[in-house]
Amino acid sequence: MVRNDRWIKQMARKGMIEQFEEGLVREGVISYGVSSYGYDMRVADEFKIFTNINNTVVDPKNFDPKSFVEIKGNVCIIPPNSFALARSVEYFRIPRDVLVICIGKSTYARCGIIVNVTPLEPMWEGFLTIEISNTTPLPAKIYANEGIAQLIFLKAEEECEVSYADRKGKYQAQQGIVLPKI
Repeated sequence: MVRNDRWIKQMARKGMIEQFEEGLVREGVISYGVSSYGYDMRVADEFKIFTNINNTVVDPKNFDPKSFVEIKGNVCIIPPNSFALARSVEYFRIPRDVLVICIGKSTYARCGIIVNVTPLEPMWEGFLTIEISNTTPLPAKIYANEGIAQLIFLKAEEECEVSYADRKGKYQAQQGIVLPKI
């Protein structure tokens, strides 16, 4: 069952979301905070933008950190037809009986900027690494500390047998922008 704003606020007060915004902030920014049936999370001011200056092949089994440049600031410009990694402002602790789906915000999608659909599994915790694609032939601007994606909380009828924490998932308790791991 999809969880509502009251449940999200209650669980955030118990530690599910740190750096939690209880209202929906919209004035002059790309919205973030609690909505009726979700939470619009923010993107932090740290970015890793993919580049081809070293003619590196992107290989998830042997990822070369030289294939990106690091940017810190209030905005990030993603080159045309390129990609960036970022992290959430918020730190998440997902309950054992909940699965969270992260989906991109329509404001960015209408500009050709896509956030990868990502699950936050039961008992996962950490800052979320966000994958942002600029599908346009033009540079795209991302605003730090503003909304980037919406989280939808799905509560299960019963708890899972093995959680992300139980199987010692490789992205558990990640702190910054975490690159692919095998």
